[in-house]
Amino acid sequence: MRRFRLAAGLALLVLSAQAGAAPGTPVGAAGTALGRFLDGLTTLRAEFSQTVVDASGRNVGSGHGSLLVHRPGRFRWEYQPVDGGAQLLVADGTNLWFYDRELQQATVKPAAAALSATPVVLLSGSAADLDAAFAIVDARAGEGLSWVEVTPRSATAEFSRAALGFRDRELRRLVIHDRLNQTVTLEFTRSDRAARVGDAELRFTPPAGVDLIGTAQALP
Repeated sequence: MRRFRLAAGLALLVLSAQAGAAPGTPVGAAGTALGRFLDGLTTLRAEFSQTVVDASGRNVGSGHGSLLVHRPGRFRWEYQPVDGGAQLLVADGTNLWFYDRELQQATVKPAAAALSATPVVLLSGSAADLDAAFAIVDARAGEGLSWVEVTPRSATAEFSRAALGFRDRELRRLVIHDRLNQTVTLEFTRSDRAARVGDAELRFTPPAGVDLIGTAQALP
């Protein structure tokens, strides 16, 4: 669950910031590639593949999934590891739901409290929020991508640093380095900006018989 939520939160940090400066220059909430990506972005639908390697370079996990975003504050993240155990994370604007199909267990928390300590706050955070939580650097291009590097200011964050690679105003790659010296890499495909998003896709109702932890707040 920890790795799933880490990747989900980090994937969503791309949903804030504006234009930037020279490579290697701290730019606060502004990153050139990040700004181009976010300019005019309201909804996004994308698919991704994910791999996890340990400190020795050994592959310790892989899978695929999908991401649906409606700014501000709502998203749906589904992940299917190759070894089973599909997981779902849904932010409906009021609650944050985590559902583990294998365990038949759902957890719900108030979105504001649950997201404030994670990179997901960048989904709807202000420029001041971003500058307070992260150091953002417009890095040099490489591998045909324009890169932005993000480092959390908090020593208790679940990751030590991350890099986002963009091409043609699209997020193509996200590389996460966690506190266990593991590297999580997500390759994004079939990205659709301005995708049609139905309200039902951004809500979650626990299936009958599922073990529920927490109490959901009523939606407005």
